[in-house]
Amino acid sequence: MGKQIPIVDYLVLDDGPPHLVANESVETGALYFDRRNADAKSGKPGFRRRRLADTGMVRTFTIVYRAAPGVPTPYVSAVIDVDGGGVVKANLVNVEPDPENVRAGLRVSLTTYVAGTDDEGTEAVAFAYEPIKEA
Repeated sequence: MGKQIPIVDYLVLDDGPPHLVANESVETGALYFDRRNADAKSGKPGFRRRRLADTGMVRTFTIVYRAAPGVPTPYVSAVIDVDGGGVVKANLVNVEPDPENVRAGLRVSLTTYVAGTDDEGTEAVAFAYEPIKEA
C-alpha cells in the first residue's frame, strides 16, 4: 500500500485506528475543527487537542439528488452528534439513500474510504459514517 494522507486536518490516520480530533477550548470545553486564535464563547485563547468518539447519532439528514459533475447521486448528507461531545457534518455510506433506511436518532460509526489517488500512488483518505448493525 502506498502513502495515505487525510483529506481534512482533523482526520487522524497514523495514531491507531482512524479517528477525528477537535480543538477543545480550555476555558469552555467548546470543540472546533478549524484553527482558532480564541474561543468564540469566552474570547480567550487556549486549546488542547481532543480525540472524539468513533460513534454517534444522526441529528438530521438530507438526501442529495443533484451534485457537481462526477459526484454520484443520490447520497445521504447528515449532521452527526458525536458520543461524548462534538458535532460533525458527514456523508452516510453503506445505507440505501432512502428515508425508509435513514432517520434522526440512527446510531452510526466512523469509517474511512479512499477518495482518490495521485500519480505517485498517494491515497487521499476521507471519512464518513455508517449505520451500526443492530444485534
